[in-house]
Amino acid sequence: MLNYIPEQAEFDAIVVGTGISGGWAAKELCEKGLKTLVLERGRMVRHIEDYPTMYKDPWDFKTKGQLTQEELKDYEKQNRTGYTTDEAHRHFFVKDTEHPYNEVKRFDWMRGYHVGGRSIMWGRQSYRLSDIDFEANKKEGIAVDWPVRYKDIAPWYDYVEDYVGVSGENLGLPQLPDGKFLPPMELNCVETHLKGKIAENFDDRVLTIGRTAHITGTKTFEGRTNCQYRNRCMRGCPFGGYFSSNSSTLPAAERTGNMTLRPFSIVHEVIYDEKTKRATGVRVIDAETNETMEFKAKIIFLCASTIASTGILLNSKSNRFPNGMGNDSGELGHNLMDHHFKAGATGRYEGFEDQYYKGRRANGIYIPRFRNVDEKSKQKDFLRGYGYQGGGGRNGFADTIAEFSYGKNLTESILEPGNWSMGLMGFGETLPYHENKMFLDYENKDKWDLPTVTFDAEFKQNELNMRKDMIAQGIAMLEAGGFKDIKPMDDIGAPGLGIHEMGTARMGRDPKTSVLNGNNQIHAVPNVFVTDGSFMTSAACHNPSLGYMAFTARAVDFAVKELNKQNI
Repeated sequence: MLNYIPEQAEFDAIVVGTGISGGWAAKELCEKGLKTLVLERGRMVRHIEDYPTMYKDPWDFKTKGQLTQEELKDYEKQNRTGYTTDEAHRHFFVKDTEHPYNEVKRFDWMRGYHVGGRSIMWGRQSYRLSDIDFEANKKEGIAVDWPVRYKDIAPWYDYVEDYVGVSGENLGLPQLPDGKFLPPMELNCVETHLKGKIAENFDDRVLTIGRTAHITGTKTFEGRTNCQYRNRCMRGCPFGGYFSSNSSTLPAAERTGNMTLRPFSIVHEVIYDEKTKRATGVRVIDAETNETMEFKAKIIFLCASTIASTGILLNSKSNRFPNGMGNDSGELGHNLMDHHFKAGATGRYEGFEDQYYKGRRANGIYIPRFRNVDEKSKQKDFLRGYGYQGGGGRNGFADTIAEFSYGKNLTESILEPGNWSMGLMGFGETLPYHENKMFLDYENKDKWDLPTVTFDAEFKQNELNMRKDMIAQGIAMLEAGGFKDIKPMDDIGAPGLGIHEMGTARMGRDPKTSVLNGNNQIHAVPNVFVTDGSFMTSAACHNPSLGYMAFTARAVDFAVKELNKQNI
């Protein structure tokens, strides 16, 4: 890996971004023999050596790990997640004061500018889209049709799951395709109880352990080992127990000798050649020195994350593309989606007082979608569906404060676990509305004199109607399980908080209504590929990152074959 690269250097491929998609693009391109330049706008983060809080305990942090009021001023928007209030991992989130953005309507844009991107901090839940997802737009007359179907992506899901290491349970459900899973993590006693009661009382739903990118079982992975049940994942895992670019794909790319990685490199434009109708490279600003430079390549993969990749394309203007590269359809920046969540129910269980659990399992339960999957489950008040994530546990320990208890009573209250409780939180699909969008503001620029992003997006009536059912069914399942003190949960917040932003450079069959084709190529610029969440034509109802990996590996395979045929 090198920081210095001669000006006007030429490569076979350029990858912009080092997160989930960028790491996979780098690995696949390098392993196929292409000399690949990987550009990251943020700082270098090396696996293990650059995880400063990975071994720290709560008492190792000043102010119990919480930020001071003065420090919080840097994180006004990033703090909407609550993550940046914790000293344990706030260094992996950007400061809003250094990286501002604008809102017509509130949008919670969470970012990590460093090598590995949000693959260090992601939630790791890993699910496949099904044909129910790929066919929904066409069947319902919503937006545009996906240009692919499950059979096109299934082999690539197999491929990435085998490399990543995803633990989980196969269920045989059409709405949630099975995969190549490592042994599932165990449910605890209250979760197992609820699973049984759901099976007794409902014929359309099932509770399972989450499918998560954590290594379990006996299979070996180079440089990585099993999850240690520490649940300190967002700090960076020194064991490589969960998948990240830093522990997995980037080291694989480096081992080939074909990767040149350059951090502090802000890509702001893809260069277009009017004569060849191809991209020739990218323009970059060094984030530390403000030096400008250009790098050339035969193919370019934009993997900078949904908003950033689309921002680069919008800023890539030419005579051919006055409104941004690939924007013949006018759809670039539109159809912005995120999942809506925090709707469901919680309850307390009386029983199992003699049971507990071991470790801090970095995973919860999952109840797959059961609405609008067939005629029997069709709903009149909303389209699409939702799944539940959540889990059960003992309610912490008694507060160890002087006013609460003294002496022997204090000792006993510390050692005695609280009651069992259970939470079911729905994650629902958001429809791709053209009017939900992001765009560039050339009046408000950042410290590098680049336009800032403005968001104008909201949840609409379909999502609001869906949430009523998410709450009602969460309550119904906990009631069937015999839980007490059941309380509804409903905190819709704003788009972005799910950190699953997607759709702003969507795939489609027709260049008049979409930005990319079914191979993640820009319709009019065939040597530029976009494989982060930008390409999503609809959102489905579950975590999308596994799909980004599969589509990226597939797109690289296609791109290299086309390059060898001299078609691009």
